[in-house]
Amino acid sequence: MNDDQTTLDAAVAAASDDCGCAPSPAERRAFGKDGLSRRGALGLGVLSVVALSAFGISQGVSAAYAATYPSWDDVQRAKQSEAAKAAEVTRIEGLIQSLTQKVAETQAAAKVAADEFYEAQQKFFAASTEADSLQAKADEQSAKADASAKKAGQVAAQLYRNGGDDTSLELLFTGSADNADELLARLGTMDKLFEYNQSVYDDAVAARNSAQSMSDQAVVARDERDRLQKIAEEKMVVAQQAADAAQAALDEQSANLATMQAQLAALKDATTKTVAGYKAGVAAEEKKRREREAAEAAANAGGNSGGGSQGSGGWCRPHGGGKSSGYGPRSQQCGPQGCSSSFHYGTDFANGCGAAIYAAQSGTVDYAGYNGGYGNYIRIQHGGGIGTGYAHIRDGGIVVRSGQWVRSGQVIAYAGNTGRSFGCHLHFEVYRYGSAINPVQFLAQHGVSA
Repeated sequence: MNDDQTTLDAAVAAASDDCGCAPSPAERRAFGKDGLSRRGALGLGVLSVVALSAFGISQGVSAAYAATYPSWDDVQRAKQSEAAKAAEVTRIEGLIQSLTQKVAETQAAAKVAADEFYEAQQKFFAASTEADSLQAKADEQSAKADASAKKAGQVAAQLYRNGGDDTSLELLFTGSADNADELLARLGTMDKLFEYNQSVYDDAVAARNSAQSMSDQAVVARDERDRLQKIAEEKMVVAQQAADAAQAALDEQSANLATMQAQLAALKDATTKTVAGYKAGVAAEEKKRREREAAEAAANAGGNSGGGSQGSGGWCRPHGGGKSSGYGPRSQQCGPQGCSSSFHYGTDFANGCGAAIYAAQSGTVDYAGYNGGYGNYIRIQHGGGIGTGYAHIRDGGIVVRSGQWVRSGQVIAYAGNTGRSFGCHLHFEVYRYGSAINPVQFLAQHGVSA
């Protein structure tokens, strides 16, 4: 091992010890280094390389293809001889096949990574909810213990006052039957008070013990929550890299496939001496495509129905339409795409297929891509530990990228029905230090009506 490798290993190990967020055993095997951590990998700039290699995706895809794409001049020259034409046909068919294969491979790898991210994220959300529930129960039992202890103290004070009453002692020795009966009755009442106070005291002790037990369980649950959060964040980094590779391959295909298909047709058409007609056809189709996209974007942006309306502090409504499902426990729905979760970590807004989705607040996109049951998904970090998530975006409907700064009210996507969804809508989530909280309550606190 050379000195550079030793330095690299030391840096990776130090970063791993610093954040304690090492990859899963399966990822370690793929990475080939047990000590690799998210922070260390990001700091060294190597996580994307090893993560994509684990999925069989290599970097530099676009550059490799771009250097070998034929020009229309190449096609025109190849038509001058049968041998050159045959060679060019073989070359272009190979490029088309390679593009198609690369898109299929990267999309399959992206889906695997996205599904793993989704499962890890849902486990983290569930652990966070459990930790919060245990802490709430511990707080409830602690309050009960305090109330019982206070009540026992009040009874004890009353008993002390009654026991110190000289008049009661005098009555015991007066010889008066009436007074003696009265004193015995009073002493009997004091015995009952003693019994009652013992019961109150026992309740206080039991509540205190229960509070301590639940508090201890909450500590364990929070540790598990934090562990699962690190795993989910690690999976997200890998999923984003895989999604970026898939998008790059798709962009490469979109930019070149139609042209190469036209070039191939021109080469195979023995009656045509010029490629001008084919070039004109490709340009016309590209113009039509752009016009369709522009018209669709304009139509979607116009039908917000309340989406993007501003509240206070820069917050706004992320989507138009009515609220179709709230935050919290719910009955599961099942369909061909799978079953919904039994706990709904967000709020659903339904404004129709293709309706615009807006950034609820300014911030930095840290995920934009497929995410398992969420379908196409965007996550934005707004600072101060607050983030937002946008799910079930239609295919091709994400118009921002990871690392991009977006402003409040900016169109970031268009609603769809991807993932475990049962109709076009936006599933909107709000996160506080990564944990999902009630979006409607949060928006209401910031002057946004949901």
